[in-house]
Amino acid sequence: MKQIYPFAAIVGQPQLKQALLLCAVDPTLGGVLIRGDKGSAKSTAARGLAAILPPIRRVPGCAFNCDPASPLAECSCCQGEHAAAEDAAVPFVNLPLGASEDRVLGSLDFEQALKQGRQAFKPGLLASAHRGLLYIDEVNLLADHLVDVLLDVAAMGVNTVQREGLSISHPARITLLGTMNQEEGELRPQLLDRFGLMVDVAAPRDAAIRSEVVRRRLAFEADPQAFSARWQAEGQALQAQIGQAQAMLGAVTVSDQLFDFISQLCCEFEVASLRADIVLHKAARALAALDGRTQVSAEDIRTAAMLVLPHRRRRKPFEQSGLDQDKLDELTQQAQNPPPPAADTSPADSGQQSEQPADTPDDDNQDETNPDSGSEQVFASAAASDIGTIRLASRSTDSQASGRRSSVLNAQRGHTVRAIPNSQPQALALDATLRHALQRNPGEFSVTRADLHDKVRTAKQGNLIVLVVDASGSMAAQQRMEKVKGTVLSLLQDAYQRRDQVAVIAFRGRSAELVLPPTRQVEQAEQALHALPTGGRTPLPHALQLAGDLLARQGAQGLMPLLVLLSDGRANVALSEEADPWQQSLQLAGELAAAAIPALVLDTEQDYVKLGRARQLAEALQAEYLPCEQLSSEQLTITIQARLG
Repeated sequence: MKQIYPFAAIVGQPQLKQALLLCAVDPTLGGVLIRGDKGSAKSTAARGLAAILPPIRRVPGCAFNCDPASPLAECSCCQGEHAAAEDAAVPFVNLPLGASEDRVLGSLDFEQALKQGRQAFKPGLLASAHRGLLYIDEVNLLADHLVDVLLDVAAMGVNTVQREGLSISHPARITLLGTMNQEEGELRPQLLDRFGLMVDVAAPRDAAIRSEVVRRRLAFEADPQAFSARWQAEGQALQAQIGQAQAMLGAVTVSDQLFDFISQLCCEFEVASLRADIVLHKAARALAALDGRTQVSAEDIRTAAMLVLPHRRRRKPFEQSGLDQDKLDELTQQAQNPPPPAADTSPADSGQQSEQPADTPDDDNQDETNPDSGSEQVFASAAASDIGTIRLASRSTDSQASGRRSSVLNAQRGHTVRAIPNSQPQALALDATLRHALQRNPGEFSVTRADLHDKVRTAKQGNLIVLVVDASGSMAAQQRMEKVKGTVLSLLQDAYQRRDQVAVIAFRGRSAELVLPPTRQVEQAEQALHALPTGGRTPLPHALQLAGDLLARQGAQGLMPLLVLLSDGRANVALSEEADPWQQSLQLAGELAAAAIPALVLDTEQDYVKLGRARQLAEALQAEYLPCEQLSSEQLTITIQARLG
């Protein structure tokens, strides 16, 4: 058995270790997302946690990790006559990025089908991780169809499989442990919110700490067993502390004042998800239990807020994640030292009665018989103020808007929606094939080519939006670039949920430049577009050639392209000196049209005498043509989004 680096031997990273211990005390927190640089002990800490968790009771050989007190009816192991539970280690299951949906959910048991000629369910990774830890390294790179599976299970705590004649549900209460490097892309917001806690880690900057990390790591690699034995006592102490905290967790209480403080923090830091309030409450109770206390303090809530709120907080464009420490300290201080209650100056104190007429409503209590009477007015005001926002983001008002825009059938990877008969399958559906063979000849099992079935998969497909912007000229070009910057920002905010990528090509002077490579990172776009130069001549052929090369390189990633050209079409710099720049532009536009690249041409021509070159260019591109003169950045964003479907 491979030796695991001891959790107690990890140097530094106090917040990371604290977050993992909280999830050990209360598995209903939802798990921990660990973000940080490579080599910062993310995986080491996650794997080390399982070794110090108190054991659970289970029946040996149970594939569902049933609780012996309430075994699954379909579990033959736990329902057997000789089923006897014993202490066992908490499951630690690694979910590979390339795992198939069948491997995760469970599938038809082919061995029993072949040997016994009957259908039976083979549990997947979710069953193995029940009552334990599900670890996902580089969770932000997890395929969308697996993310969808995890969202369903994390929400319900149950895995339901209904496919190809199988229909079964089993408990899947799992603690998610995910690690990721932000340089490789963000995590879908829906899954991000499912992680109860989030920690940002970095390699230590202190030389003494770094040297101690290296010493311990080298000692572990030289003799893992001896090194682990040195830290066994500390590990057992942590395990005992977790067990005691689990036992007393139910007795930990939160005062009404601190209950309000939790909600106040979520409001002050503009956290939309109500799950934040619930998780913050649970994390604060777990902190108190770990410390051996039955009463939550304001400091517990402050500490928990650092783990619960940063990844749920609404961020403004280009704003870094995290919490304002000074603001958090001030709010905590107020919760610890609440102001004294105001003196009661009601008429009852002076022996006088209120002379307010009965038919005149009190401003502070408009309708005592209907406490919700003011809510309709508030709702109406909010709705009226949001009309403009709804128009500016019409696609985002759909409650199902998250995720990639379009579904593609017959994808090589993705969610299996059905199986169809096919004597020459591209992706053999073994369960459907065996089921068909069993149904065709129940008495004598055999598989023929007529039984073969092919998998039909569906996958969500994102977009690659390539903005080709004319940066030549003077004032008009500067206005165009400001418009483009606002548009890129809006598209990237949307791309964060939809997995789109945005790229910007600017052309001016003698050539074109890829100023923003394909990305969905808002911070990267801000840095690239911060000081984009304008002015000079118009090398339009260079820009079209660069756009074609970029789209050809990105084509293998499975993104649907959209080319958006902002220009007046007045090309005056060719790829070679002897060529005509306008004719070269038309030729390159025709090549893009032949490659079936969807395009949109936004005409920026503002001169009194108009040549109409942009319209001709749109015809060569077989693209839609729109005048851009009156479009704001918000309207430009809507125009592009509408063309994405």
